[in-house]
Amino acid sequence: MTARNDVPELYPANDLDYAVPPGETLKELLEERGMSQRDLAARTGLSPKHVNQLVHGLVPLSADIAMRLETVTGTPARLWNRMEADYRTSLQRLRQHRDWAQYEAWLDEQPVKDLVKRGYLPEGRTNKATRIEQLLSFFSVATIEAWHDVYIQPVAAFRKSSSLESKTASLAAWLRLGEIKAQEVRCKAFDPRGLRSALPQLRALTVEPPEVFEPKMVEICAQYGVAVVFVAEIKGCRTSGATLRRGPCKIIILSLRHKTDDHLWFTFFHEIGHLLLHGDDKVRIDVALTQDADDQQEQEANEFAADLLIPREQKHRLTGLRSKVAVIDFARELGIAPGIVVGRLQRDKHRAWPWENGNGLKRKFELTEV
Repeated sequence: MTARNDVPELYPANDLDYAVPPGETLKELLEERGMSQRDLAARTGLSPKHVNQLVHGLVPLSADIAMRLETVTGTPARLWNRMEADYRTSLQRLRQHRDWAQYEAWLDEQPVKDLVKRGYLPEGRTNKATRIEQLLSFFSVATIEAWHDVYIQPVAAFRKSSSLESKTASLAAWLRLGEIKAQEVRCKAFDPRGLRSALPQLRALTVEPPEVFEPKMVEICAQYGVAVVFVAEIKGCRTSGATLRRGPCKIIILSLRHKTDDHLWFTFFHEIGHLLLHGDDKVRIDVALTQDADDQQEQEANEFAADLLIPREQKHRLTGLRSKVAVIDFARELGIAPGIVVGRLQRDKHRAWPWENGNGLKRKFELTEV
């Protein structure tokens, strides 16, 4: 009897360099069933904030929660408990191999207080090791190197072209907040032709109050593969808007940094301009949105927004506007908010229109993070 030579040899598998929280499985279940985190919160009796922190591995999955998840999802509690135990064991193993000097320096750069205040990191005193793991889970990366690849490379490109000093870590956290919020928007695949056809509908929303235009804006854009989310500016971030791609759809993040309707709508259509004119998946972060931007693609996006709000064939009429009443009449004729006309007059620096004139026609908005 001869020995078989085709039997494969078995080698021990290397340990993973990333601890997978049970929240990853929970997120996949929710996606499969078309259930949002808010739906799960309502069914389990948990707060939406707590569910979000579970999904991102920021809080432990207790035995009580495992029983609730069994009732709602049908996945046995013992499996949730096992996944939680494996996750905590993997975290402990990974901590033994961290370069703690490097990770503690990284931790010092992060806007931890802001993220805790907004509910994206757990409250209470915690040691540095735990907070570092929470931040890695928040960013959904395994290492600092991965964080640099996913967030810092596009941020670094932005900082080179920006005249404003922004904190890199704050920008990265703001982008991540936008990604997390976008997960709750059910989008179709990106459809640039459909999005372009919807521009008149979106433009008509400029005259509506926030409680009307915000849900309609989100709904219309989602139909054509764009998740629109509002994320209040993080201290040191200094950005008005951004576009990026994660998964099958595009994301537009708006900060309401300047709190007025002219800035909001110009920023929004500026970002749409990037999506329609510049078809790559490059992360774009915008700050000033000035008409004299140095970057050619920024100029193109500015022109797109300006021409959409006030068509070029109507531009010559701006120089003839001398009063607030004239602005209101002109805006009504075009079907846009008067504040947008005032903002355009100010940006174009028309001599007959003092900078401070007409600011009362701009509507002011507040964005509160809960």
